[in-house]
Amino acid sequence: MRKNLRPEDLGDFLEQGACAILATRFRDGRTLLSPVWHEWRDGGFTVVIPERDVKARHIARDPQVSIVVAENALPNRGIEVRGEAKQVALDIPKVIHRMAVRYLGAEHADAFVAAYAETPCIGLRIESGELRVWDFADEVWTLDD
Repeated sequence: MRKNLRPEDLGDFLEQGACAILATRFRDGRTLLSPVWHEWRDGGFTVVIPERDVKARHIARDPQVSIVVAENALPNRGIEVRGEAKQVALDIPKVIHRMAVRYLGAEHADAFVAAYAETPCIGLRIESGELRVWDFADEVWTLDD
């Protein structure tokens, strides 16, 4: 496994439509793992969540989160950021539209944004407190072994 990579070493991986998993904590210390749409820009993840979502309550109480994106096929690229989720001002419909194009395709993006228009949302920014980037590009595996 190649370790100590930079996000740009992953090629187009962060532009693909893979969901990220966002880890937040309940008050009693249990962890909630939630699939979320994301955007990787300027060295961090942007995530949009409904403001009444349990994740929003968790983050308001304890902003320390982890977020990971990993692929299930070779070369099994992945990235994890552990840090503080900060609420940021975003043009929410614009960000949701960009994400919808990536996850659903351009033909469905407008309908998704329209359906989400009545849902009050917050924008989160998760930048590198701790960054871990890896892939298995240097591994030689065959399924016939």
